Amino acid sequence: MIGKEIIDRICFIEMQDSAHLNCLSEQLCTEMTEALDYAYDSECVGIVIKAQISHGVWSAGHNIKELPTDGHDPLAFNVPMEKLLRKVQDVPIPVVAYVEGTVWGGACDLCLSCDMIVAVDTATFAITPAKIGIPYNASGIMHFINQLGINKAREMFFTAQPIQATDALNVGLLNAIAPIDELPKVLEERFLNPFRRNSIMSMSAIKRQFRVLARASSLISSEGFERIDAYREKVYRGQDYAEGIKSFLEKRPAEYTGKASDLDKE
Repeated sequence: MIGKEIIDRICFIEMQDSAHLNCLSEQLCTEMTEALDYAYDSECVGIVIKAQISHGVWSAGHNIKELPTDGHDPLAFNVPMEKLLRKVQDVPIPVVAYVEGTVWGGACDLCLSCDMIVAVDTATFAITPAKIGIPYNASGIMHFINQLGINKAREMFFTAQPIQATDALNVGLLNAIAPIDELPKVLEERFLNPFRRNSIMSMSAIKRQFRVLARASSLISSEGFERIDAYREKVYRGQDYAEGIKSFLEKRPAEYTGKASDLDKE
């Protein structure tokens, strides 16, 4: 599911499950996590995450078929997708998402977990937990708030609608966009060549600082985390969550019956 190749100290990691639209399945996430370790152990100065494209999709996000339906948290700390996101954030060399298609759901979070995003000018980005009935976790929401600002993050989560590449560039989600035939040159000249010229010790130290400082800016009280967990548990143990998964698999519109006030009930 994953291909990897080192070219002049840059590790290119490619999602190769285009038959399933590069869904972030347990296997794909595990293999990609291992590939990130491989890149660091090989003393690369940068990593590029790319994908084989099918039907114009870079990645369709979390594999809905693998979501739990037994009352367990679908985005718990130790699920493979969450481990992958933390690995991308924590691997101490720059990671660039190279996006040539549409990005859906958890794949949006994967892109935001990278240090930089380069995309074709026709790319779109959508974060869709509300469409499926999934209670997104606090760390994921903080990625969006930190990068986009709270109003744009709210728009993306509440509407679950794609935003265009130009809009994503304007709000700071993307670092660069270009037509498909110019994208490789932009990647090389603006990002990879400078990585090769710069001090990897300096870049690595700076990336570690970015990560520590980003976490420090998002600290909340233990009571706040407990409240978040309580809200999320009511969602993934509720009927709307089950209906969201069922309707997706049955390829029909969801018929949600839950109320916002249900979260207030003891």
